Amino acid sequence: MTLNSTVRARVDSDLKSEVEVILKKIGLNTSQAINIFLNSVKNNNGIPFELKIPNETTINAIKEADNGDGVTVSFDEFLKETNNA
Repeated sequence: MTLNSTVRARVDSDLKSEVEVILKKIGLNTSQAINIFLNSVKNNNGIPFELKIPNETTINAIKEADNGDGVTVSFDEFLKETNNA
């Protein structure tokens, strides 16, 4: 595939720097990561992950996690709870 087109995007400089550190650790540069994303959009015929507005239950769970609230259960306990639901 010939790389003969340019994509320009304005992004937050802190975000760009943080992402470049992560990408470097996995052996990619920003252009390669963007190409992977664009190919994934093409192959999935859309965004390669779900985009949706979280419901109230999810929002509350996110808030609990951010605050360190909530109950911690083992994986076995989780399976028992979900199998009884």
